[in-house]
Amino acid sequence: MSAEMDALVASATQKLEALEAALYGLKQVRGQFTTEDGSVRVEVNSDGALVGLTLAESVSTRPPAEVGQLIIWACGQAAENAGAQRSKVVATLNESFTSPADPPADRHGGGPDSA
Repeated sequence: MSAEMDALVASATQKLEALEAALYGLKQVRGQFTTEDGSVRVEVNSDGALVGLTLAESVSTRPPAEVGQLIIWACGQAAENAGAQRSKVVATLNESFTSPADPPADRHGGGPDSA
């Protein structure tokens, strides 16, 4: 293989590895939030879906509508946290695709394989 082909294969491999790392990173995202008084703790996945909910016994003294609103608010806060984590994963992926490690090939002259 020519040096140009080796560089192309190496670049493609690096980009594939970056994509795989991003997919893995997105699967690992978990947003968490606990209310200031500790009565509600939620965990959401990378899609913002609720995957964990812990309620302190103290919530049983509150009206159900208030507890419901507190849970919804906490989920929103956890989803924001997950969104920030997702943004970091995507930013890392974008950086890997725009890194100076892939300088543009010299197009001025033909190589040994050019027609």
